Amino acid sequence: MTSNVIEDTAAMPGMLRAMTRLRNIVDFIGRWGSLFIIPLVLFTMWDVFARKAIWVQIWLVENVSIWFSSTFFQELEWHFHTALFALVLGYGYIHNRHVRVDLLREHMKLRSQAWIEFVGVTFFMIPYTAVIVYFAAVYAHESFLTNEISASLVGLSHRWIIKSVLCFGLISALLSGFAVWLQTYMVLFGPKDLRFDLMTLEWPEDVDNKKLKVDLEEERKTYE
Repeated sequence: MTSNVIEDTAAMPGMLRAMTRLRNIVDFIGRWGSLFIIPLVLFTMWDVFARKAIWVQIWLVENVSIWFSSTFFQELEWHFHTALFALVLGYGYIHNRHVRVDLLREHMKLRSQAWIEFVGVTFFMIPYTAVIVYFAAVYAHESFLTNEISASLVGLSHRWIIKSVLCFGLISALLSGFAVWLQTYMVLFGPKDLRFDLMTLEWPEDVDNKKLKVDLEEERKTYE
């Protein structure tokens, strides 16, 4: 990053302070949520092993617990996979690790990229994510009221837990959208000489270290 990037949160404009807080929340959720990969791998490994050594699984089910059945571990696998996927959605966005098709965007100037991000987040990501958060919350609430359980006799109960985790992960993704919106707004409409740590964009001088700090006001005139 450039040497004049603002690092002191207290010195940032209000919108950037809000963005930083939102980003920190999403980052915290994503980092802890990524730990679900550990039980997911372990349960998957055990399920594969038990299928090959079926006599071990049969003995455990008959002598230890029915929870060692293949169905139980298969449901645990998709539960932990759902938790992992949901909780890192926002994390992937604020760290610019989500899938992009950059055939055109990567050749555009910073303001053009910022406009694409700003319009996309404003009219697509935030509204769409807000809608699915609502339906995910209804989905989890109805599951809780009906005490939904697995359709299998040896499956998991309390389905509302994993559905609530899905809703929570989508809320985290929504917060990441607000964080990116605030940041792109500051890039487009904030002070032209202000520099801060970007998430989904890169300062022109960071793309090419030989460049001096680009005057965004001049770039704006060129763009227009």
